[in-house]
Order: sequence, then C-alpha cells, then structure tokens
Amino acid sequence: MSVKTILIVAHAPSPNTQKLAQAAFNGANHLDINVNVILKTPQKTQAEDVLAADAILIGTTENLAYMAGLTKDFFDRCYYPVLEKKQGLPLAVYIRAGQDGTGTKRALKAITTGLRWEWVQDALILKGDWQEAFITQVEELAMTLAVGVEAGIY
Repeated sequence: MSVKTILIVAHAPSPNTQKLAQAAFNGANHLDINVNVILKTPQKTQAEDVLAADAILIGTTENLAYMAGLTKDFFDRCYYPVLEKKQGLPLAVYIRAGQDGTGTKRALKAITTGLRWEWVQDALILKGDWQEAFITQVEELAMTLAVGVEAGIY
C-alpha cells in the first residue's frame, strides 16, 4: 500500500499564524502516523499539488468577514483543473478569526461544495484574541485528519 499524501495550504502572514501552520504540519506529521505531509502557502500551491494529494487541510485568516485573498486566489487558480478529478477529497479547515469566522466558513463551504470535497469535520474557528491553546487545537485537527487518511476512513 502506498503512503498517502496530505496537503496543507496555510495562509500565515503573522508570527502567530505561522505557529498555526507549523502546528498543522507537526500534527499531520506525527511520528506514529505514516503519511506524507506537504505544507505550502496558497500562492505557491498549484493544481498539481492538489491532484497529488489524498486529503487537504486549509488554514486561512478571516479578512473582512471572508477568507484571505491569497486563499481565494488558490481556489481561483486550482478550481477548474481539479474539479472533475478530486471529487470526494477529504478536507479539514482552520480559520484564524478576529471576529466570528462565519463569513469565512460560509465562503469556504460554498467553494468546496462546488468542488464536491468532503468535510471530515466542522471548521475549527479560532476566535478573538490570540491564545496559545490555538496551537494545540490545530495540531489535533491535523492529527485527526492524518490518522483518518492513513486508516482509510476518509
């Protein structure tokens, strides 16, 4: 059986969001889990990266009650090249939200529903002022995705 690949697409414009991206990588890349983990920024992620992935984890900030522009750009560039080829792709999402994250979640749901990707759990919305606990929450989200992919649950 070949090793599965998890693609993490993380918009990380600040030191704290960089910590979240690293936590996602660390969680998915846990020593007890045998998956290949690729961490990329939205601007460096291409359709070929998505096509090679067995699951995807999207991390974005909330900007003006929407996802980050660079996250939207990723979807704009990759949507049609992957549309017919990656239906059912397991997906997890974390949102670093200064407010409530609902607009960002709604936008991500709309795009990923169009792609027919499968949300393996509800979006993790990290609301309000920065908390160190966000790091553990993202790590656990990524670990859960990776374990499910490795076990063939997703």
